[in-house]
Amino acid sequence: MSVTQAAAPALPAELEALMRQLKMPYARALAPELIATARAQRWEPTEIIKALFVEEVTGRSRSMLATRRRAAGFPTGKTFDTWDESASSIPVPTQQALRTLEWIGRKENVVVCGPSGTGKTFFLEALGQQVVEAGMRVAWFRLEDLGALVRAHRADDSVGRVVARILRSDLIVIDDIGLLEVGADAAEGLYRLVDAAYEKRSIAISSNLHPAGFDELMPKTLATATVDRLLHHAHVCQTSGDSIRLTQALAGKGVTKMS
Repeated sequence: MSVTQAAAPALPAELEALMRQLKMPYARALAPELIATARAQRWEPTEIIKALFVEEVTGRSRSMLATRRRAAGFPTGKTFDTWDESASSIPVPTQQALRTLEWIGRKENVVVCGPSGTGKTFFLEALGQQVVEAGMRVAWFRLEDLGALVRAHRADDSVGRVVARILRSDLIVIDDIGLLEVGADAAEGLYRLVDAAYEKRSIAISSNLHPAGFDELMPKTLATATVDRLLHHAHVCQTSGDSIRLTQALAGKGVTKMS
């Protein structure tokens, strides 16, 4: 859209009030400049209406995307823009299949397990960002976050309601299982979430251990019940190799050189 450089007159008060009442902030912000341009270039009335509606729809989409990103609680903001699929030990066809997001529509899970530093969290965060960009909701947790939720809501017996709220998201990510011993509250939180999401929502986890080894971290009975539900409809990706972070550090790529 070409916009003239002349100062745009303010909107008539009645029109501005109507746009406020209709909650059209993005169209209202553009309207004075757009009307000045339309006059100078002799636009058809329908062109003006269309341009205002396009601006409002675009602005709302940007705002909703930003809101979904904030609500997700992503740890760093990494996306596939900086992801090198050839450097990952996850097979490229598997990466590409997961990036279609079709598995979310089927309420399937994703498990990425392997040594520390092999890109598990990066890959899941980039997937989560893509889910948000597709108009869906994501909830991101560390295992200790689930433990804190259980402790905070056990006193008034509202843990079930909290889990139900989490399940409003289309994808729930639980990051970094296996780094620390799992406390009783965190183990309960993981089981409750996996059980409630079973065949209703998609869960993605990153772990240093394959889920078959979760009984090393939590009571065997609880681990068995959790893993049974988690893996029934799951895509399991095992990473391997040296830590990408350590490799970059040893190559001097972990910091910006001081002048």
